[in-house]
Amino acid sequence: MAGNAEAPDTVCPVARSLDVVGDRWTVLVLREMFMGAVRFEEIQIQTQATPQMLTTRLKSLEASGMIERHPYSEKPLRHEYRLTEKGRAFYPVIYALRGWGETWFKDESEEVAVRFVHRECGHDVGLGTVCPECGVQVERKDLDATMSDQFAAERAERRAAFKAPAKTAVLGAGSGFTGDGFITNGN
Repeated sequence: MAGNAEAPDTVCPVARSLDVVGDRWTVLVLREMFMGAVRFEEIQIQTQATPQMLTTRLKSLEASGMIERHPYSEKPLRHEYRLTEKGRAFYPVIYALRGWGETWFKDESEEVAVRFVHRECGHDVGLGTVCPECGVQVERKDLDATMSDQFAAERAERRAAFKAPAKTAVLGAGSGFTGDGFITNGN
C-alpha cells in the first residue's frame, strides 16, 4: 500500500482511503490545492492549520503519492506542492463533499460558495456532475469557477489576518490576487 509501511489490516477500499485522507486538515489541504494553491503559506492561510499540522499533512500526502514537491527557490530552499495523477483523481470526492455540504449544512440566507459554469454551453451546473442544460457529464477541466462574494470575503479576511499589517498596506487591503486563482476587488 503506497504511503503506508504497514500491511493493511483490511481489504475495504473506504478504510484504506481514509488512512490517507481521513481527517479534516488533509481534505482542506486538498481543497486548497484544487483551488490553485501551491505554496505552503497559501495553503496555511486558507486552512488555518498550524505550521506543524500542515507540514505533517503535506508529508503524508507526498508519501502516499497524492502530491509532489517541486523547488521554486534555492536560497532559501522552498517548495511548491502539486497534485499528482492520483491526487487529481480525488477531485470527485471534493466535488461530492461540496454538494453534500451545500445541501445539508447551509441555511437559506447563504449563497452557494463556488458556482461552476460549463464552459461548452455557458450554463451553471449546480451541484451535479451533469450539465442540466446540455446533458453532458462534466469534469473539473470543463468548468469555470466563480466564488460567491461571501466566500471571497471570508477568504480575504483570513489572508488579511495572516499577513503582517505592513505587508497588507503595501499590497492594498481588499484587492488584488488572492493566491488561489481568483481576483478580488474588495467588494
